[in-house]
This record gives sequence, C-alpha cells and structure tokens, in this order.
Amino acid sequence: MNSQLITQKNLLTFFRITTRIIFNLALIALLLGLLVSVGRTLLDLGLAFTQPTVRLGLKDLVTNILSLVVVLELVRAFVDYFEFDRIRPEILVEVAVVFLLREMMLGLFSGDIKGWDVLVWSVGILALIAARALAIAYPYSKEKKHAG
Repeated sequence: MNSQLITQKNLLTFFRITTRIIFNLALIALLLGLLVSVGRTLLDLGLAFTQPTVRLGLKDLVTNILSLVVVLELVRAFVDYFEFDRIRPEILVEVAVVFLLREMMLGLFSGDIKGWDVLVWSVGILALIAARALAIAYPYSKEKKHAG
C-alpha cells in the first residue's frame, strides 16, 4: 500500500513537471511568434503606402493587428494557467470572443459578411459574452459545498 502511494505521488509529480515544461515551451513559442508578428506588422506598414488603394494597403495591416490581438489573448490564457494552476473558463471564452470578433471584422472589412450574417455573428458573440458573465458569476471552486 505504501509503495503504491509513493509510486502515485512520483507519477503525479512527474506529470506536473512535464505539464509545466510543455506549457513553458508553448508559452515561449507563442511569445516568439508574437514578437515575429509585431516585427512583420511594423515592416508591413510600408505596404499601406505602396498599394494602389488605401483599402488594399490597410487590409493586410488590419488582418495582422487583429491576429496579434488573438495571440495576445492566448498568451494571457497561458500566463493565467501558470498563475492559477488551471485554465479558467472565462479566459477561454474571452479568447473565443476575440477570435469571433476578429473573424467578423475581417469579414465585414472584405465585404463577405452582409445583412443577416451580421446579426448571426452578433448573436454568437453575445452568447459567448453571456457565457463569460455566467462563468464569472458562478466560478469554479475545488471546495464542495455539502448540504446540512
């Protein structure tokens, strides 16, 4: 019994260390990607002036900046994991909201989303915002409440 407990404790320690290493590597990869993306976005500023129309010049710039915002939210989710030792649902919902907003804005900017599609996208985003509000109102707790 005691040797089984020691083995389980060792496995749990190994799991936690391995998880930390993997999340650290993922965070480093995200930060490097973020730095490269910021650099490329700054270099692409010149394209905004060389394109034949302002719309063409700004399209790539807007796409890059909105993508940076999504990556920033992902980095924030990883940092939040390190702080709380778990992934909080409201952070994941925020990442989803930012991603949907990005896709909606790009669709609006390119002219692919029109009419009722705007309403559908807006309802989806509002549903995610409501889910975030519920996640904040009813936070997860490891402590179980017992009746009585």
